[in-house]
Amino acid sequence: MIFRYFNRLSADRRSQQADRHLGYSLAFVAGAVNAGGFLAIGQYTSHMTGIVSTMADRLALGELKLALAALAAWISFVLGAASTAVLVNFARRRHLRSQYALSLLAEAILLLVFGVTGAYLNELHEFLDPVTVLLLCFIMGLQNAIITKVSSAVIRTTHVTGLSTDLGIELGKLVYINRDHDHDLDVHANRDKLLLHLVLISCFFSGGLTGAIGFKWIGYKATIFLSVWLTLLACGPIINDIRRYLNKPEKSSVL
Repeated sequence: MIFRYFNRLSADRRSQQADRHLGYSLAFVAGAVNAGGFLAIGQYTSHMTGIVSTMADRLALGELKLALAALAAWISFVLGAASTAVLVNFARRRHLRSQYALSLLAEAILLLVFGVTGAYLNELHEFLDPVTVLLLCFIMGLQNAIITKVSSAVIRTTHVTGLSTDLGIELGKLVYINRDHDHDLDVHANRDKLLLHLVLISCFFSGGLTGAIGFKWIGYKATIFLSVWLTLLACGPIINDIRRYLNKPEKSSVL
């Protein structure tokens, strides 16, 4: 039952419910990674608006090295999103069921690398901190592109600014009083959309709180639990593809 649920969340055949439940899980992961990353290296890695602003500020102040560091972080996020597009299209062209699961597994592996090697950050932080920023930005780009592709850009898991904006718009519609008699101009809130954004923001916040507490108590190893969760989400379609490949009849050669 549980395995079937996980399989449904990352399968190639989608439903609105599967998209939303996957979005909730990934929003939680994004919040945890973002908060844990901040405690580890003192920087948020899903906030591209802030990173691009930092790039402009540092460049204006003549701090070229810091501006280039922000540029590298932004490029890393973009490359993460591009990698998801490559993996999805690669799998789709080969009619694989794991077109979304491959990116989830890649994210799980990278988070595992971060969790296992995190102990070395304290000893070699001057060298590894910049690398960690690039790694976490890449992971966030990878993840955000997954849910964007899955939901056709309806759901975001790291872009809380956009979610909060949409939530505010729907709240404004909800409290608007229609006094005119022209019902064609009546304003109605999309309650379904309002609930979706509220839950996504709550999941991101819960993930951030959990990630911060986890990092405080067990350090970098807290990300290993996130890696295991993502692996569970990804393994169903990947196992199905492996089974299909192994059971595929061999083509007989013509002598």
